[in-house]
Amino acid sequence: MAPDTVQPPPGSALPEQAMAPQPWRIHSVRRDVASNEVFSWELRPEPGVEPGPLPAPGQFNMLYLFGVGEVPISVSATTAEGGVVHTTRAVGSVTRAMQGLEPGAVVGLRGPFGSQWPLEQAKGRDLVLVAGGIGLAPLRPVIHAALERRSDFGRVVVCYGARSPGDMLFRDELDAWDRRDDLDLRITVDRGTAAWRGDVGVVTQLVERGGFDRRNTLAMTCGPEVMMRFTAATLERRGLKPEDIFVSMERNMRCAVGFCGHCQIGPHFVCRDGPVFPYPVMEPAFRIREL
Repeated sequence: MAPDTVQPPPGSALPEQAMAPQPWRIHSVRRDVASNEVFSWELRPEPGVEPGPLPAPGQFNMLYLFGVGEVPISVSATTAEGGVVHTTRAVGSVTRAMQGLEPGAVVGLRGPFGSQWPLEQAKGRDLVLVAGGIGLAPLRPVIHAALERRSDFGRVVVCYGARSPGDMLFRDELDAWDRRDDLDLRITVDRGTAAWRGDVGVVTQLVERGGFDRRNTLAMTCGPEVMMRFTAATLERRGLKPEDIFVSMERNMRCAVGFCGHCQIGPHFVCRDGPVFPYPVMEPAFRIREL
């Protein structure tokens, strides 16, 4: 794949699903961190709703709170029952209103939208996933897919950085992944505690350890943009080609269909052309401080 192209999604929302929110009900709620500022919903379509294609890893939906507003949220899992899981941090008026909803509440959903992580391109190669903070959520479906199709990949390395042990997402899954002998899970925190026995520091130090074939590795990273920039630089120093590094840009999306212009970065619209991009496409933007 050429470095200035993005991988198209396997399916997209039908017109009515792209433009008009469909009613989906909150089936379950999970509070993911000690502060309760991060929460996960499992959503299932209301009777009579014809859902669109299941989101591919890396895609997102637009979630609408009637009378409040709408926000783009990446999909952190899909379920056997046809549901989707969205993991959200309460940071604005809409997501704070979402934080108070309980199972049984009905919200609007449009989607899925966007490009996907290039799992097919990664077949037969080592896979390195680097996540910072809530950036683990959009990479979680990649981990699920890699473990379900474990023989399709070489080494699978997951590097995850959180602010503190109490801010780590999906603790039960992290524990389960850590017990596996076919996945290399590395975790670091910015601030340790008296009980923490793991690494303290930036997530790039986990990447520096290597443990993957630099000539045959595909890397995916999601998190704060400054983290992704330094992660990409570290991966390049480890010998990866820039075109073998993919980043997820998740900011400023409003309409999800490329009309409003809020998510434009240079010639690209994050909602329409992303959110997953080959690193060379976004690298010029990463060098512009004000962007």
